[in-house]
Amino acid sequence: MITHSSSRGLARLFVVAALLLPLGCSRASKTAITLAGSTSVEPFAERLAELYTRAHPDAEISVQGGGSSAGIRACQSRICAIGMSSRELTPEEKGLVEIPIAHDAIALIVNARNPVRVMTLEQARDVFAGRIRNWKELGGPNQRITPITREEGSGTRASFEEKVMVAGMPKDKDGKANPAAFAPDALVQDSNGSVREIVASDPAAIGYISSGLIDERVAAILLGGVAPTEATIRSGRYPVVRQFLFLTNGEATGTAKAFIEYVLSDSGQRTLTEEGLTRIK
Repeated sequence: MITHSSSRGLARLFVVAALLLPLGCSRASKTAITLAGSTSVEPFAERLAELYTRAHPDAEISVQGGGSSAGIRACQSRICAIGMSSRELTPEEKGLVEIPIAHDAIALIVNARNPVRVMTLEQARDVFAGRIRNWKELGGPNQRITPITREEGSGTRASFEEKVMVAGMPKDKDGKANPAAFAPDALVQDSNGSVREIVASDPAAIGYISSGLIDERVAAILLGGVAPTEATIRSGRYPVVRQFLFLTNGEATGTAKAFIEYVLSDSGQRTLTEEGLTRIK
């Protein structure tokens, strides 16, 4: 059996988790586990959980969103058996067991009717920073750009800031650059799915999502002329790639261990590839 719901931020995740925790304790069973965290990883974890529980009907896997930071904190607090993160852990978050499950490209997406298909990293930075305001500056129609970004605490946002919003920015004496700030009028959304829906319905919008969630209603921008494909992800040519992580607080046991082993198996990795990600092995 698989259950899931989407969360709106850290507070809601912990409310949901608090309700789930006593249920798991009352069952006193290793067959029921909760995954929590990244909304980027969430739909792929749901698909994997669906297939796993179909073959193991005695197992129950609940998949919750809330964002990478929320998932990391839930794992640290042992509220969930497996945390999900789409960004690297900070030094303060180290100590959890990190299990890479897939490679993912962050794709810039535009409405399928938008003719703009290529940008440099610096142009992408300037669009989301509000320095480029009109599509005509990029060879498109005379229409104001609607940038869509993710909320604070999102692993997708953190990776995008690290790899795109620092592009061309001045570096300090240690060789580090601070990311440009997002435009004050950028729309903030709490999931990849909601970003995709807005871009699909607004010809002037641009957003960024996991490349595995691209559908026919949106088009991926070629960053520096490179498309986010399995080949360019593996070769390192596509510039915005991150790992999807499962996290555990100590070594996994019971259903959590068995599910992780399934995800890393040929069958699980093939499923992730079919869903648009790049296998970790």
